[in-house]
Amino acid sequence: MPEILAENLSGKAVMGSDGAELGMLYNITMDLDTGRLANLVIDPDDTYSGGDDFETDPHGRLLVPVSRVQAVKDHMIIQR
Repeated sequence: MPEILAENLSGKAVMGSDGAELGMLYNITMDLDTGRLANLVIDPDDTYSGGDDFETDPHGRLLVPVSRVQAVKDHMIIQR
């Protein structure tokens, strides 16, 4: 995957590999010990029905492992 600046990801729509809208990217977490990116923090769309194995934070945002990102273009595409 080519390099992408974090500023270009802020507020990007996130969709599943099945075409379902999941929500908007809120933030990205990282492991401070290794410097590796850990999770996408996604503010779920009103139409998001759940059913995935994604954890949530105390605010109800989805925590999606960065390893599930398949593509970043107009939307971020994640493996569901």
